[in-house]
Amino acid sequence: MIHKFLHPLCRHMILAALFLPLFTRAQQPAVTEPHRPQIHFSPKKGWMNDPNGMVYANGTYHLFFQHNPDSTVWGPMHWGHAVSQDLVHWKELPIALYPDSLGTIFSGSAVIDINNTAGFGKNAMVAIYTNHNPTQEKAGSNKFQNQSIAYSLDEGKTWIKYKGNPVVKNPGIRDFRDPKVSWFAPEKKWIMTLATLDHITFYSSPDLKNWKEESRFGKELGAHSGVWECPDLVSFTVAGKQVWVLIVNLNPGGPNGGSATQYFTGSFDGHAFAPDDTHTKWLDYGPDEYAGINWSNTGNRKIFLGWMSNWQYANVVPTKNWRSAMTLPRELSLKRVNGQYLVASLPVNEFNAALRPLKQLANIQVKEDLDLSQSAEKTNGIFELNLDGVSPADFTIELSNTKGEQLVIGFDKKENQYFIDRTHSGATNFSKSFAGRHAAPRLATSKFINLKLVADVASVELFADDGLTVMTSIFFPAEPLAKIRIKSGNGLLIKNLRLSKVASR
Repeated sequence: MIHKFLHPLCRHMILAALFLPLFTRAQQPAVTEPHRPQIHFSPKKGWMNDPNGMVYANGTYHLFFQHNPDSTVWGPMHWGHAVSQDLVHWKELPIALYPDSLGTIFSGSAVIDINNTAGFGKNAMVAIYTNHNPTQEKAGSNKFQNQSIAYSLDEGKTWIKYKGNPVVKNPGIRDFRDPKVSWFAPEKKWIMTLATLDHITFYSSPDLKNWKEESRFGKELGAHSGVWECPDLVSFTVAGKQVWVLIVNLNPGGPNGGSATQYFTGSFDGHAFAPDDTHTKWLDYGPDEYAGINWSNTGNRKIFLGWMSNWQYANVVPTKNWRSAMTLPRELSLKRVNGQYLVASLPVNEFNAALRPLKQLANIQVKEDLDLSQSAEKTNGIFELNLDGVSPADFTIELSNTKGEQLVIGFDKKENQYFIDRTHSGATNFSKSFAGRHAAPRLATSKFINLKLVADVASVELFADDGLTVMTSIFFPAEPLAKIRIKSGNGLLIKNLRLSKVASR
């Protein structure tokens, strides 16, 4: 709901904003800001981190997000709000949830209560989130994080906070947050997946108001170099078998330092999660995907979105009026490779409608150097590059500009690794943790490699081998990296190459 403590004029302005024209990155006045993403969501102003409350309803994808509207660094958390019909163009709406007497509004999720289990109304949109009380935290209490709910009867435009909040009270641990709620149809109950210290606690409820603990998972499994955050529990059907995937975000302790997203595969019976192996698996090996979760109410589609930054330097990256963007929405699938279930992710199919083909080549033999810069300059550094049927040899893809800055993406045959090197990609002196070369294993066993690169003004997302290996990296060049060269000292065969400009309108 519109916060009752706002000045009346402010409330009037917020209501008026509900009827503003479609807001997209390409149409906003600040499009010329250095490093402003053109095909990724970023807030008009202020700070943004975790995606929250992602839910699909009546043809609209809702994205809520951790937001400090009054500063470009982390601070008192609100839920910002944006919507899209195609997962490509976003309209930013007024803030959905404001801090209250229970605390600021930390991460959480949203559901459509189709059966009116909570009694708020059929098809009510219900947000489940963490209240973080900074006063209690400063006083030394361990009970400063609790779970609360709010509901909307007008598809997220206005919100009413439940009078009985909090609905899940802290038992006395510091990290008790980020509820992800889903409907477990076999037992007609809601399941809450909650991050508790360095493990997960599952709760269940018939009505979103009254919750009981079911089980705990992960104390002795997975990566534990940092706190566990922003979990998600989803299921897939593979060869007629239902397989559950538990996503857990970790900070710090990722495969390339700082923040990252790990996951576990196994079974879930409505009470406990049982893993089918004990390997630590990473959904994205790059340094800049974190806090990722899936939209709810999307049927069999699993559509994932992450925050495109890293807590090692998120507060100091060189942007002016805003900080941080989201990754592209990605569709998840589950594949069986070498006896393991692995999550693969690729940009959602809706993204293809924004592609404008520029160059296509077949059966290319790269002898040291293939220069695509003449075509790439038309993209202004915003493009998709697909390489299919690539022989597994050492090669690099160099993105560069006239300033001598470059981002190097490649494959190391001996190590069987993909890598992204941003050492000379532009501004790096804002953090000792930023510059460097980040690597990821090739998990596929197929003879030939395929790569999809999606580049924006200040980011690149690599999807290798149909999304089995994924890397996300941000960078801050003085001008667009609009030159592309593919290099291979020993020669490289590419069966098919496609370069497309990405339309931001």
